[in-house]
Amino acid sequence: MGGMQNVPSAAAQVIVTIVPIVGIVMGSVVIFFYLLYAHREKMLMIRERMYTPKKFDLPVFSLFAGLLLTAIGACLIAFFLIKEGFAYSVLSGMIPFAVGASLLIFFKLYTSMRGGPSNDAR
Repeated sequence: MGGMQNVPSAAAQVIVTIVPIVGIVMGSVVIFFYLLYAHREKMLMIRERMYTPKKFDLPVFSLFAGLLLTAIGACLIAFFLIKEGFAYSVLSGMIPFAVGASLLIFFKLYTSMRGGPSNDAR
């Protein structure tokens, strides 16, 4: 009689299974309607000749994404080194760390070649 005490009920298992699925579907619906609205808004602005395309600031994006990914990767590496030592789980931190470091290197090289952080976006 002691082995069956920790098994959750069937209703609890169904709820735990359905909640993430419903959340993903609802999030997808919200994203879809946002993209649809943004597309229709841009098309209307183009038709009315009010649309001015926004320039993408690549250096600022690479700096922001690089700092963010490097910090996340460093935190994951430290966490998994403390928790499990040097194991395959440390790779889950090395990948974002390497991508973030690459973006920071790109930012440094791009700005040194251009002469400033965001001369082309203005």
